[in-house]
Amino acid sequence: MPSPYRLFGLELSPYSVKVRSYLRYKGIEHEWVVRDSSNVEEYQRRARLPLIPLLITPEDEVLQDSTPMIEALESRFPEPSIHPSIQPAGPAEAFLSALLEEYADEWGNKPMFHYRWWYEADRESAARRIATASFPEADGEALEGIVATVQQRMVPRLSFVGSSEQTRGLIEASFGRQMRILETHLEGRDYIFGGRPAFADFGLWGQLYNLHSDPTAGAVLEAEAPRLVDWIRRMLEPRAEGDFEPWHELAPTLEPLLEQEVGAIFLPWSSANAEAIAAGEKSFRVELAGQDFSQEAQKYHARSLAALKARYQNLADRSELDPILERTGCLAWLQD
Repeated sequence: MPSPYRLFGLELSPYSVKVRSYLRYKGIEHEWVVRDSSNVEEYQRRARLPLIPLLITPEDEVLQDSTPMIEALESRFPEPSIHPSIQPAGPAEAFLSALLEEYADEWGNKPMFHYRWWYEADRESAARRIATASFPEADGEALEGIVATVQQRMVPRLSFVGSSEQTRGLIEASFGRQMRILETHLEGRDYIFGGRPAFADFGLWGQLYNLHSDPTAGAVLEAEAPRLVDWIRRMLEPRAEGDFEPWHELAPTLEPLLEQEVGAIFLPWSSANAEAIAAGEKSFRVELAGQDFSQEAQKYHARSLAALKARYQNLADRSELDPILERTGCLAWLQD
């Protein structure tokens, strides 16, 4: 008898494992379907876009895009909630969790993609794992040919995330800051917002789980961030171990992530991208942390920022939230 939900994905897809972790946390019965040569025709027939993850519901509805996918599921399976909007936390924490999830999906993917396809050992490792998972029947020369083809296809895509010799240092520094801040923040707590996973955990984890699986970034994490590595492993089978914490308990170690990464890097980059799309420009350049960053403009990122701003504008009470956003340099980017 088939499972009620079927999730097509790959282990090396951060958005696929993000949704899988969520399904596991919720206890939603599902089948994890590795998209490979045996089911690619079914996948292509059902997918509106050539992207994973793809989720088929019991009603035969097809969902794509991990963030709206999780939000749709959350309305169907509200408990245990991933939004820290109940006491002692509140609506400010819920928005900040969603903001960090957005940061992870849109900016946190850059270090993941960069490390994976910039360094030779990582290219070989990732290409071989993708080839083996996607074509389990292949071996010998056939497998080696697939590995080479994967590398030839993926390495040029570094430009899509803005990874270049010029931006390499900025991207790797961003990963280092995120890692060190989260390592400090996770001392004495199991998840980002306290004793149970929030929306932010799933977004951050999908990227960091994949970084940890690759040779270069994985070695850095193992050497420098043992608590973060424990959290990465914990999120494979997340569970509610306690309550969400109020912001005054989270702020000392979590506000640095908002200030140094979200307010200083992610939102200026996302806004510059949106401005380029609105102006019909194919690429854009923005100064981040005193360094030039350039890449091809992406329509999806612009739509995603618009959705984040709408989430902010729809909040009935921002009296607690706005001071946090103001002191972390995030507010102005969300109000315009």
